[in-house]
Amino acid sequence: MNHPVFSALLPVVLLIAIGFIAGRAGWIRAEAIKDLSNLVFMVLTPALLFRTMSTVHVEQLNFKPVAMYFVAALLLFAGMLAWRGWSRRTAVLALAATFSNTVMIGIPLIGLAYGQAGLVTLFTLISVHSLVLLTLATVVLELVSAREERATGQGGQRHMALTVLAAVKSGVIHPVPLPIIVGLLFAQTGLVLPEVVDKPLHLLGSAFGPVALVLVGVTLTQVQVGPYLKSALGISLLKNLVLPSLVAALGLALGMSGLPLTVMIVTASLPMGANVFLFAQRYEVAQDLVTASMTVSTVIGLATTTLVMPLVALLP
Repeated sequence: MNHPVFSALLPVVLLIAIGFIAGRAGWIRAEAIKDLSNLVFMVLTPALLFRTMSTVHVEQLNFKPVAMYFVAALLLFAGMLAWRGWSRRTAVLALAATFSNTVMIGIPLIGLAYGQAGLVTLFTLISVHSLVLLTLATVVLELVSAREERATGQGGQRHMALTVLAAVKSGVIHPVPLPIIVGLLFAQTGLVLPEVVDKPLHLLGSAFGPVALVLVGVTLTQVQVGPYLKSALGISLLKNLVLPSLVAALGLALGMSGLPLTVMIVTASLPMGANVFLFAQRYEVAQDLVTASMTVSTVIGLATTTLVMPLVALLP
């Protein structure tokens, strides 16, 4: 029970279980799920992202291992779009297969396993993790949504270039990428958030992980995992095993070694992040499958991450 994998993953499982119990007991009604999702997506997430990025100085970061990580993730993302077709459902599932729980699970796990040096590498990834993957997913989803609206006659006829520009705009002026960009810009000024502002942001950001995971548990009471178990297991294996394999193969091909490569591989093996569920909620697609996949990914993460860590230790 003191193994870093178990000590990091079990609190996540327990928070989901608490949400499930609360939903089953009727303490949180089905009608409130959408409102809770909006609270997390529109309030808690921006607070966490802005505050985190407001202290990041770009010149101090080593982006080489991070760039390699994203190349592997984008290859898997693009591969799923090519394999399963260009749709909102596929875009959400591709995000599910590439978006790791870098904060809630990653920070305690990497800190316990690899110490302060490992955390420096992880924080470099975290500083742009959401910006890259969530912005990519947002742009793709906005493009697909625009195309679907045109196909049904709801969005009117629009030149593709205008659709792309509108999608990029929606992808930036959005509760996920925008606070990251604003936080980065603020950090480069050298200013420090006054305590009267920083404290509320800290409290809101701290609430993000627990509330989001409890919300996943509540949603579990509305669906049956059983009917989605096979598909959820497939997506979870892509996330927990295929993504770290791609990161390892690409890193070794590029001549990388040592702690930075180790941290990137282990981070890629982490279970699916809660933001995927929020995207499924927001775009109203594959919600039941994503919820099941997140649960399966977290549960089997106890085994897959435990498998990946000793294998990574054998690398040069």
